[in-house]
Amino acid sequence: MQENIISLIDENGVESEFEIILTLEAEGKEYAILVPVEEEEAEEALIFRIDQDEEGEILVPLESDDEYETVVAVYNAIMEEEGLNFDDHE
Repeated sequence: MQENIISLIDENGVESEFEIILTLEAEGKEYAILVPVEEEEAEEALIFRIDQDEEGEILVPLESDDEYETVVAVYNAIMEEEGLNFDDHE
């Protein structure tokens, strides 16, 4: 499981570890869904776009609400397809 753990440094210089729980493609771009390793019951995930620079892959914060909504819709569709839609109380 260690291969899915990455460290991110916030704007205050604080380093935190995150687990990549899923990567997905939406509108021709690749995205990573991350949850904090330290928080056992994390309620929110972070979404980053995976871009390339001269050194390889980099994580870029989403730039718009539309981009965020698109990724969330694709994520929800994947979860529903896999039968993991926890919002659906049948």
